[in-house]
Amino acid sequence: MTGYADDLALAHLLADAADAVSTARFRALDLRVEAKPDLTPVSDADTAVEREIRALLATHRPADGLIGEEYGEQPATGPAGRRWVVDPIDGTKNFVRGVPIWATLVALLEGDRPVLGLVSAPALGRRWWAATGAGAYAGPDAAHGEPIRVSGVAHLADASFCYASLDAWEATGRLEPMLQLMRDTWRSRAYGDFYGYMLLAEGALDVMVEPELSLWDIAALVPIVTEAGGALTDLAGTPAPGDGSSVATNGVLHPDILDRLGRPTER
Repeated sequence: MTGYADDLALAHLLADAADAVSTARFRALDLRVEAKPDLTPVSDADTAVEREIRALLATHRPADGLIGEEYGEQPATGPAGRRWVVDPIDGTKNFVRGVPIWATLVALLEGDRPVLGLVSAPALGRRWWAATGAGAYAGPDAAHGEPIRVSGVAHLADASFCYASLDAWEATGRLEPMLQLMRDTWRSRAYGDFYGYMLLAEGALDVMVEPELSLWDIAALVPIVTEAGGALTDLAGTPAPGDGSSVATNGVLHPDILDRLGRPTER
């Protein structure tokens, strides 16, 4: 890989360190969990992982900015407008209940554009990564990655459709279009959080949608999905991160999904 090779090597280093912290706390009997002001859970593993990543970035990229879910933003001091975006544990609700579908998400932004993304899910023994112009890969670690590619499914009747919780879609006035999509597609499942996007990038499913995401939830996913040949926009069709909503597809199905979900129909 050229262009972002050094940054991607660093992202793997960050993920290695994060995995060591998070796996040691997964299913720990003394795991501490609190509620944040928005009532979402945060565990001592979330905060410990982010502290570890922040320390490593301070050593290896001290001029770059950093946005983390748990400790907020640290502005860049360098001239390039580079910012790392970190979700220490995406899928905290899974993590605290002992469900192995959770991951550390690391992205690099230039301006507002995600140019590098890495998702590491150590409890699944799998990692996904990509950088602009270099393709998307998956494997157990950096040394054993294989290229990944979205599916070629061209019709909704043949598509595997993945989504976030239905109550969130109801709150946006889009419940009925969502239900109709579930009726019209070959299969619908809610795998949750990062995982649907990674299955999409691998060609295992064809559509993944969410009505509301934070920057740290989506930044790392953008390069992986798009470098695998897919499309990732908000509900208005603006390239992600956009307004925080998300429509990810294999590209072929994108116009149809946007047409169906782009306008609220009920309140």
